[in-house]
Amino acid sequence: MKDISHKSSIKVYDDYHELADDQIVMLCKRSIDAMQDAYAPYSKFQVGAALLLDDGTFVQGNNQENAVYPLGLCAERVTLYAASSQYPDRSITHLAVTTRKHLSEGELPPFPCGSCRQVLLEMEQRYDRDIKIYVIGSNNSVCVLETVKDLLPFAFSKTSL
Repeated sequence: MKDISHKSSIKVYDDYHELADDQIVMLCKRSIDAMQDAYAPYSKFQVGAALLLDDGTFVQGNNQENAVYPLGLCAERVTLYAASSQYPDRSITHLAVTTRKHLSEGELPPFPCGSCRQVLLEMEQRYDRDIKIYVIGSNNSVCVLETVKDLLPFAFSKTSL
């Protein structure tokens, strides 16, 4: 028998304004702005995302619902696919995701769903580069992960085929 373990590291800041980089603070703000225009008439769960490409370009997106729930798309995937189709030769370096969910004392904001995690992992592998993730709560707190692999350990990838 083998005992295999995985450790993920998450840094939590009380406010995204504490992040040292002005470009990353702007990324977080763009994620919050994108959330405002999310189309979520059924769940009322608005999500915004913004990403930063290796050339300094920002791309924003938000969740888009449909009365037929499976046809909707999460903010993360809207944003990732927009970047991939508009800037196919640019790698993604950072992604910020924001929700309006009210947080209780000590509660972490909602993290990306499993489908979004898988697509994020594919983007890391496509460009052979880690994507730093910022998950922002309604109280402006932010969780920082150095790589998608911290969100999706033991993932299915191209090496699994």
